[in-house]
Amino acid sequence: MTQAPASSVAKAAPQVPPKPRTWPRTLGIVAVLAVLTALTATPALGGVEIDLGAIAKNWTNGADRIGKMLTPDLSVLPRTWQPLLETLQMAVVGAAISAALAIPLSLWAARPTNPNAPFRAAVRFVLNVIRAVPDLVYATILVAMVGVGALPGVITLVLFDIGIVVKLVSEAIDSADAAYMEAGRAAGGTQSQINRLTALPQTWPAYVSQVMYSLELNVRISAILGLVGAGGIGRLIDEMRGFYRYDALSTIVLEILIVVVLIELASNVLRKRLR
Repeated sequence: MTQAPASSVAKAAPQVPPKPRTWPRTLGIVAVLAVLTALTATPALGGVEIDLGAIAKNWTNGADRIGKMLTPDLSVLPRTWQPLLETLQMAVVGAAISAALAIPLSLWAARPTNPNAPFRAAVRFVLNVIRAVPDLVYATILVAMVGVGALPGVITLVLFDIGIVVKLVSEAIDSADAAYMEAGRAAGGTQSQINRLTALPQTWPAYVSQVMYSLELNVRISAILGLVGAGGIGRLIDEMRGFYRYDALSTIVLEILIVVVLIELASNVLRKRLR
């Protein structure tokens, strides 16, 4: 048995195709982004006016305030307990109410759990309208309607959370495995039975995750809502800012950060248990 020449073996070996050149496309994308950025930052072309000269001239003002925030004034802590507790109460109540409302709304907004197209479109339209209005606009209108306090803040948080939770949970239902639902229909189950026994168990992890995320957002948002009189620690933040107490403001920011981190840790524990 004769062996094939080395030259023929080398010719028969598969050739690796050349690596495609992607740098022209990448360079083109970067160039387009650079042009769009320049256009949006040029006032003469209708862009946003960015005064870099003013930033360079007044940077010492920002440096002075940052320096004060790096030295928190812990003496303000006793004044923060009650507003911080009110903020947490608003966040928890808003998340709890929105979590209860999000279950039926998510089922009505998803295609597999709501085959009625006109009803589903109406639900999605209302949710889009709710989600389109900024939370500060809700808070400002509700403060004018029901007065200053925690109630307009809670209602604002409920509307804000519903817009987020329902959208994300309904999308999770749309992308879930529909074979179980089809099997339920083949077995003669009603739509409510199919939703309760097949759709909800598949989306519980996503539902709990989004509710915990909305609770975390509520703590941050409720701190801002107080600026317009919607209760919470935001009123104290506005007071400290008005008196240029940036050292005390830093203490409040640290408190909010600690609360948000604790909520995130609790959320991670719940996610692991639900897997």
